[in-house]
This record gives sequence, structure tokens and C-alpha cells, in this order.
Amino acid sequence: MSITIADVAARAGVSKTTVSRVLNGKGELDLRTAERVRQVIAELGYVPSARAVGLARGRTRIVGMLVPSLTWPWMGEVLQGAVDVVESEGYGLLLFTCNRGEESMQQFASQVSAQSFDGLLVIEPEGTLSYIEQLHARGLPVVLIDDRAKQPLFPSVATTNRAGGASAAQHLLELGRRKPLVITGVDWFGCTQERLAGFRDTYAAAGYELDPRLVLEGDFTHESGRRGVQQALDAGLEFDAIFAHNDLSAGGAIQAVREAGRTVPDDVSVVGFDDIPYAQHTEPPLTTVHQPMRRMGQAAARMLMSYFGGEPLPEEPEVLPTTLIVRSSTAPTRPSTPDRPTVPAGAGH
Repeated sequence: MSITIADVAARAGVSKTTVSRVLNGKGELDLRTAERVRQVIAELGYVPSARAVGLARGRTRIVGMLVPSLTWPWMGEVLQGAVDVVESEGYGLLLFTCNRGEESMQQFASQVSAQSFDGLLVIEPEGTLSYIEQLHARGLPVVLIDDRAKQPLFPSVATTNRAGGASAAQHLLELGRRKPLVITGVDWFGCTQERLAGFRDTYAAAGYELDPRLVLEGDFTHESGRRGVQQALDAGLEFDAIFAHNDLSAGGAIQAVREAGRTVPDDVSVVGFDDIPYAQHTEPPLTTVHQPMRRMGQAAARMLMSYFGGEPLPEEPEVLPTTLIVRSSTAPTRPSTPDRPTVPAGAGH
């Protein structure tokens, strides 16, 4: 059986509080009593848990992390970034998902009540922002990762979604692509709105208004990219490029274009967003906007570590830049027929 602090206290003839004070160097203690406790600890081979020591010091040395799901394509990169920093500082990470909806949130709330962690990293599950804001207002340090433009009342780490959308548009314009199909993410996400705004504004500045019929809402899945292309084809709409709001939907779009008998990138150039490992393995490899997801996880974790070290949490979001990564899914419009519709009406039927 494992040795407990109660065993040490009983053998030394002192209270558990006295043993705790010896372990943590807190309070005035008789030197002979302290030495006797240390001797018993050595004799019994007692190893205090990090949690026990942390609680005695008023600190668990655990960071909580709340995320919607582990199935999101870039989630692993964010988690690894956070773990890189947390573990290097001698902390542990307690991970919570919302896979079971309300049941998951109740379990999370019970851990909050038990003060199981010192601070919280959040990739906001849908509908939880006001609750997280309440936790922060009650004194729990919180840092939001992937700020969805809702400007919460606590620190956040975000990326340049609008600039990323603009860089995708500029790239396609430079290639002579004038009729883009846009397959967005979920409409209520701030990142979706910003990516679309950056893309649309850049085309407008060049004298090209997006055809509203070619702006279709997706849900960041492979199937939504495939479905968006098929919807445009079924409607007889012409387009020579596709901007998908993530790499999975871009991959689905590439598949649908090829199934319609057209080529990528010559007939239709395709740009994604995220730069997950999958982007390098589409056929052809995907041009995409790189999000520094691992760095975002690291930056958020550093905010908490700095706070634990006595620095105040920053009032302004930390924003990390996106970068356009050009691969083989984009190419110039064929010079011989620059105005030729790439996907003619009725293609794919």
C-alpha cells in the first residue's frame, strides 16, 4: 500500500498539518520536530504527490484546457504548443472536451468548483463564452486561443484571419483568376467572417465584386467543400478559382472539380486555409494560408505562466501573422483564353 501523509504524521507523532508545513517550508516549526518528521519521511519512503504539495502552497501546478473536440484537424498542433510550454515550467495539463455536450460541461464545472487547476486555456466551445467570462470575473485566469472576433473580457491569442483571406485573394488575382467560388466556414464564427471580408475587399479593390451566388456556406468538412462545388455546377455557375475556408473543404472541392472532368490548377485554382499536414498530400498539393497553430498554443500558455510568475495578463490580444504557402493547386489562367469560363454551365451533370 502507498504511504500517505497520515502515515507519516502518525509515525512522527504530529498532525498532518505539521507534516505539510515541513514539506512546504511554511510556518515556524521546532527544529527537532521538523527533523523527526523528515527522518520518518525518509524511513517510510514517503513521496508527496505534486497535487498535495501544490494544494498546500495554494497552487495545483495544473493548467486546465477546454476545447470543443479533439477531432478538429489543427487541434493537435495547438495542444502540442501548449504542452511544450506548460511541461517546461513543471506544470501538468488537464484536458476537457465538449464531446458529450451538457454532460461534458457539468463535469468541467465540477472540476472548476474543486479548484483542480490554476488557470484555463480555452478554444471556445459553442455557447460557452459567457460562462467562461464569468469564471474569469470570479478570479480564474483565462486565455482564449483562436479568438473568434467576439472581443471577450479576458486575454486571447489570435491570428490574422482577415489578412489571410486578403493574401489568398491577392494570389488568385495575380494569377488572373477573376471568378472565384468561396466556400466559407460556419457563418457565426468570427474567423469565417474575417476571412470572407479580407477576400471580398481585396477583390473589390481590384475592381471585381464577388458574385453572391458563388459565396456558399460550408462547415469546415471535406464533404462541405465537395457539396459546395457541386451546388455551383448544378446551378450552371462559372468559376475559375476556389477559396475554401479550411484545408479539408478545399480537398473536397478539388475532388469535386476533378470528378466534373476539369483540372486543378489549370481550369480551376484552389486555395485553402490552415496548412494542416493534409494540405501537402492532396492531389495536387494545396496552396493554403498557414495558421501558426502551434505558436498560438505556446503563446497562450506563456501568458498563463507569466501571470503565475507575477506579471499581469495582457489587456490586448496577441495576434500572430498568417502566411500564404504556394503549392501546386494554383496556376495562372491560360494566356491563350484568359476570359474562358473555367467551369462551363452544366459541367458535372
